[in-house]
Amino acid sequence: MLEGYAAVLLVGLLAGAVSGVIGTGSSVMLLPVLVHAFGPKQAVPVMAVAAVVGNAARVLAWWRLVDWRAVCAYALPGAPAAALGARTLWAMPAHAVDIALGLFFLLVVPLRHWLQQRQWRLQLWQLAVAGAFIGYLTGLVLSTGPLSVPAFSAYGLVKGAFIGTEAASALLLYVAKSLAFAQLGGLPPEVLAKGLIVGAALMAGTFAGKAFVLRLPGTLFQRLLDALLLLSGLALLAAAWR
Repeated sequence: MLEGYAAVLLVGLLAGAVSGVIGTGSSVMLLPVLVHAFGPKQAVPVMAVAAVVGNAARVLAWWRLVDWRAVCAYALPGAPAAALGARTLWAMPAHAVDIALGLFFLLVVPLRHWLQQRQWRLQLWQLAVAGAFIGYLTGLVLSTGPLSVPAFSAYGLVKGAFIGTEAASALLLYVAKSLAFAQLGGLPPEVLAKGLIVGAALMAGTFAGKAFVLRLPGTLFQRLLDALLLLSGLALLAAAWR
């Protein structure tokens, strides 16, 4: 058991650093380790609680750059949609959704560059529509962090502003998801404690990654986003295949 916790905390630190640099990706990295350490039934609510703490850390790290108008537009419809998705997840398997999302992530990379070349931008109302859609999927499946990448990128956010705004929006979505799990009986004190421990590791990694972001060229930041999307898509397809 101690070895399992050690592995979770180590990967949590690494995942926190990666998400602190790219803005997302901690769930993709952590979930396989959580499933191995705690079992699949506990892994989803543990990750939900850990995501609350991890996203709170990213908000604190980039507080001054957060676009609160974008947060409100995205999260106000997204939070109740995430709670609804969590209830759906508790009642049905998400195998087909994993396949669809995996394929979508792989297609997002060329789509994102196509939109950038045409300088396409989302308006606030379009960001709200995206928030409702992605919010429901956030509750339904294990990880949809990379789905927010094209949405907030198309809104025009980069680097610290992107990371902080995406984190504040995701924080509200994961709070709603965690509360839904609690109402369904999926968040007993033991699971909550595990989520807080994993979240603390994510928080430490997040602040470690901030200094790197401040020195990161914009082009390299975009390439890291592309790499995360590709890895996320392949991870979801691999999970669905198993």
